[in-house]
Amino acid sequence: MVSSTRPPVACCHQFAPPDGGHVNSPRDQQVIPEERRTTAREGGEGDGRGAVRFHVIEEPGGCRRAPAIKYDLTANSREVEAMQIRLGYELVYECPQPTPMLLMLNVHYTRVSDLVVPDHLVTSPSIPIGAYRDGFGNWCSRIVAPTGRTRLSAKGIVNDTGEPDMVASEAHQHAVEDLPDDALLFLLASRYCETDRLSEVAWSLFGKTPLGWGRVQAICDYVHQHIAFGYEHARASRTAWEAYCDRTGVCRDYAHLAVAFCRCMNIPARYCTGYLGDIGVPASDAPMDFAAWFEAYVGGEWYTFDARNNVPRIGRVLIARGRDAADVAISTTFGPNTLSSFAVWTEEVFE
Repeated sequence: MVSSTRPPVACCHQFAPPDGGHVNSPRDQQVIPEERRTTAREGGEGDGRGAVRFHVIEEPGGCRRAPAIKYDLTANSREVEAMQIRLGYELVYECPQPTPMLLMLNVHYTRVSDLVVPDHLVTSPSIPIGAYRDGFGNWCSRIVAPTGRTRLSAKGIVNDTGEPDMVASEAHQHAVEDLPDDALLFLLASRYCETDRLSEVAWSLFGKTPLGWGRVQAICDYVHQHIAFGYEHARASRTAWEAYCDRTGVCRDYAHLAVAFCRCMNIPARYCTGYLGDIGVPASDAPMDFAAWFEAYVGGEWYTFDARNNVPRIGRVLIARGRDAADVAISTTFGPNTLSSFAVWTEEVFE
């Protein structure tokens, strides 16, 4: 799997948990020279669930997802109560030799004030953990996994408003010359979003749609109908152009195609990965994975859009943003390894 580069960093302050595992919270910021990645596992390969079929384990302690509460996600007004969301993951790697790894697994810094129980990375066996911020501001960790079995895990609780994704149907589209400088990067082609190949298609499909929010929503509507979702269609190398041609994919493919179409229409768009559970929707028996969605810049702000689900959702918790999935790989390994176990959980906390 291909991924972008990330700068390494020296070890930062670490904490020793009671069970003897190693804990780290990547809050330090450093920028030092890049190094080349080898293989990566990118989030969003399923619909918030396990598109890559590894053995799925229960959360330690036997925790299971709570039953979903039914909300009308399309209502203009409703009673909303703040909630807490329990989230976490467990990844188990088998390495035949010491293997450097880069990890992007922490809740995004924009939600740090919402953390009730921080999602500190715990390793077993205990190994040193370094931390840094990448060029997009995402919190990252680096380790050298020893020969044998390495378990990476985290458990956290985050406060949430309980509100679905914001809808701003009157948000206008900006002329390119009026866009802020930091949005311009997200108009350009990237590893998985080939604007050059999709530009003519995009203008033929969306050239007559309303500008701004309406155009982004028209793109989401099209992508939602155009791609047939299925875990069996997961392929780490699929690009937006290939998703358009194949008409199959998982949530990362929906996000990539929508992002590419937005950029073709001169709307800045960036790829997102994070937690998205079954809060406010019928529960699923499928194993959970990290989810993928995107943000578009309209009306002077970045707004969340989700071409896979195509409805405002409750309980979305961001981990990382970038140009596409290559920028937000949840793990990048520099040597042979096997991901022998993979589990993700997110649920509303009920007292």
